[in-house]
Amino acid sequence: MSTELPNVQPEHFRVPTNADFHGVGSSRHAPRFLLLYGSVRDRSYSRLLTMEAARLLEVMGGEVKVFDPRDLPLPDSEPDTHPKVRELRSLAEWAEGMVWCSPERHGAMTGIMKAQIDWIPLAIGAVRPTQGKTLAVMEVSGGSQSFNAVNQMRILGRWMRMITIPNQSSVAKAFLEFDDVGRMKPSSYYERVVDVMEELFKFTFLTRDVSPYLVDRYSERRESAEELSKRVNQKAI
Repeated sequence: MSTELPNVQPEHFRVPTNADFHGVGSSRHAPRFLLLYGSVRDRSYSRLLTMEAARLLEVMGGEVKVFDPRDLPLPDSEPDTHPKVRELRSLAEWAEGMVWCSPERHGAMTGIMKAQIDWIPLAIGAVRPTQGKTLAVMEVSGGSQSFNAVNQMRILGRWMRMITIPNQSSVAKAFLEFDDVGRMKPSSYYERVVDVMEELFKFTFLTRDVSPYLVDRYSERRESAEELSKRVNQKAI
């Protein structure tokens, strides 16, 4: 078999090695997590489930911030200088991992959940707020267990270039799973949430110091070089 690569530009082609991962575990600050939920009802089960996840991550040693989607405008209905948009984008840049939790409504994630994700751009200048960061997805349902919302959020996570962990949580008949003060009752559903947060914490530890390397792409390195060449040539003209 021929090993020639005539269509590859060798100056932009890199062979991964073990040495590229020497930075794993070098950060000493607590892992930083942003949690988003997709309902603004007074008794929002996606918010209650999100708060259970937040407690678990904090007990594990993480620094956790939960974004309140109330007063967040619809995408493109306000300028990105809107205070809630600026808050959300600042938190997205700050975080090293995220949790997205949505109710399933009409067989899909809610518009409130999608609006939050849509306000987080793929790039702000030269910064990609979500690229290479970890993600866990969860959903709550009013009826039987479903996975439509988590499956949709997985697609969005890939689109946002995030490292979405394998495990996930889907809580069926959520109105039966929380007590009067909003705490989740003991159940296999709760144990799954523990599993998911533990896995998210581990993946974040493993990837946060090398995420820029993990998502570095040959095609983008080549494209950047071409763009730089064009700018130089234009200045020369």
